[in-house]
Amino acid sequence: MGEAMRPGLGSTRARLAEILRVDHAGELAAVHIYRGQQAVFAAAGKGELGEAFASLREQEAQHLAAFDDLLAQRGVRPSLFTPLWRVAAFALGAGTALLGEKAAHACTDAVEEVIGGHYADQVEELKDREPDLAERLSRFRDDELQHQADAVQEGAREAPGYDALSSVIKAGCRAAIRTAEKI
Repeated sequence: MGEAMRPGLGSTRARLAEILRVDHAGELAAVHIYRGQQAVFAAAGKGELGEAFASLREQEAQHLAAFDDLLAQRGVRPSLFTPLWRVAAFALGAGTALLGEKAAHACTDAVEEVIGGHYADQVEELKDREPDLAERLSRFRDDELQHQADAVQEGAREAPGYDALSSVIKAGCRAAIRTAEKI
């Protein structure tokens, strides 16, 4: 379960800024992961597969646009590591796509599992203080979990070295979450 809201108006505002910052960074990363996967599959002549990842990228871009608006409305700065998130996410997407279709789906499976849990914790934390935001995050969580379910159905867990690949990606996601909240 997520960290409880800290008492006091200033700390509540600071915690909300952390939530919005990290979620913005996560959606930005998702857009770039799928962009990297789409680029590799398109270059490999697997246009249909590239288009499937482009569709996922478009859904994540809608989430990102929502967080762009929320950051502006609430006066919250994005993560200072935004350029790093773009590059690292594109590299993760392209790298897993170069390993093959199942590895690309394994990436989605791992990332979306972590993000789905992260959103669930935030929904629980915000449901009483920010019910409208909690509802929006709940919808985003559902989208992410659907992406994960689709990836599993497409053979994510059949990828060579799935356990190791998934563990590394999940650890990277968790580290990025902790970093993006603060920096």
